[in-house]
Amino acid sequence: MKKRGNLRHNFLIFLSIILATSCLLYGGDGTTMNYRINSDVEVWLTTSNQKNLLSQQPAISAFKKAEKTDESVTQIEVNPEITYQEMDGFGASLTDASAWLIYNVLDEKQRKELMYELFSPEIGIGISFLRQPMGASDFALKMYTYDDVPEGEEDFELKYFSIDHDKEYIIPLIKKAIEINPDLKVMASPWSPPAWMKTSRSLIGGSLREECYDVYARYFVEFIKAYEKEGIPIYAITVQNEPLYVPKEYPGMFMSPEAQAIFINEYLGPLFEKENIDTLILCYDHNWDNIEYPEIVLKKAGKYVAGTAWHVYGGDHSAMTKIKEKFPDKEAWLTEASGGEWVPPFFDAFADQMTHIIRGTRNFAKSIVWWNMALDQNNGPTVLKHSTCRGIVTIDTDKKDITYNVDYYTMGHISKFVQPGAYRIESTNIQSIIETTAFKNPNDSIVLIVYNRTNNNKKLSITYGDSEFNYTLRGKSAVTFIWNN
Repeated sequence: MKKRGNLRHNFLIFLSIILATSCLLYGGDGTTMNYRINSDVEVWLTTSNQKNLLSQQPAISAFKKAEKTDESVTQIEVNPEITYQEMDGFGASLTDASAWLIYNVLDEKQRKELMYELFSPEIGIGISFLRQPMGASDFALKMYTYDDVPEGEEDFELKYFSIDHDKEYIIPLIKKAIEINPDLKVMASPWSPPAWMKTSRSLIGGSLREECYDVYARYFVEFIKAYEKEGIPIYAITVQNEPLYVPKEYPGMFMSPEAQAIFINEYLGPLFEKENIDTLILCYDHNWDNIEYPEIVLKKAGKYVAGTAWHVYGGDHSAMTKIKEKFPDKEAWLTEASGGEWVPPFFDAFADQMTHIIRGTRNFAKSIVWWNMALDQNNGPTVLKHSTCRGIVTIDTDKKDITYNVDYYTMGHISKFVQPGAYRIESTNIQSIIETTAFKNPNDSIVLIVYNRTNNNKKLSITYGDSEFNYTLRGKSAVTFIWNN
């Protein structure tokens, strides 16, 4: 009997341990609750009145989740058990114009300070993604590619291929950015092939000559290898920037979806395989208002295409979800969203960009990328007669000073806190009122971005497992919360 009593006693101890563990792991309704906030909650705030610009606020202490909810308070639940896309990074473009300004106008001390403010997560906003033009874009000191030859000549053997132009100031800045932020990814997009490859025989207008499909594929390979030789891996490329728009003042080219599919499927993709190049190929690289284009390319060349690159100048964010639903194994990247005079700062631009950050990621974008990293006081340098674009920062070529624009602070709300490799996780979203997006970082920290689209202050209750904290968010303001899981 004594032996049986000991067994019964041991069983009761074991059962009590199981029950205690269950109380920690499960809520009363049986839902899994094996996560909680294990730190104070950091708070970073930007207000439309500009009194707070990505300003750190006093930390918040979390408490045990209340059994009853206050109906006057907006409830936001963050659930790390529901995951979506893996994030690649957030940033902008070191265009020829941007790189020239940073490298040549600023002195060494200013340049170092700016690079850390842009690329360091600790000191600055931790930019982790660059979209680099392959040759000149509209924001360049001159029009150029990597294989320019005298008019009337051709170079099918790519004897004159060279990235020497980029070695002057673009590549040194990219290498410095990687030194500051080793997680930085670099993608590349051409605005135009060399003129001799095109029907227009000019960097402006025209389309890719059919007899140049093969040499243009080799041009991509030469570019990737040349940059890798400089210590800059190219993570992804697109075949053509804005293929449905043919600019009259700057490099560009029309490329139909059928032509893009043929080029990728019969030339670029097979050549990447042959050369053992693992750079991702993204299709389209244009606005949300045309989902037929990526559909055609993905259907015909999906074997070689990782997904679709998108711009924000037409249509809406839901286009990315529509393509994701049709092609679940393909990803989305938001690759260009320029600030400019058409959406004036601060108030309107702030609202516009916070919308792109939240709705972009909620519609499966793996990246959020503004346009020029830096422009001058005249929105240049540019080959355009008149520029209305705005850089993340403005570098005044007369005063030699730097202004951090609204674009810097909006980008910082995500780039400073969400690490490459993070996964978007589920969070309550009230469209057009309180909009949110949330992430779980590789180090297990949790990031929640909230934007109050209304004019009124909103009392928020944020729950995470069996933890909760409260915060009052001012009207037309954004906040980033970060805590340990």
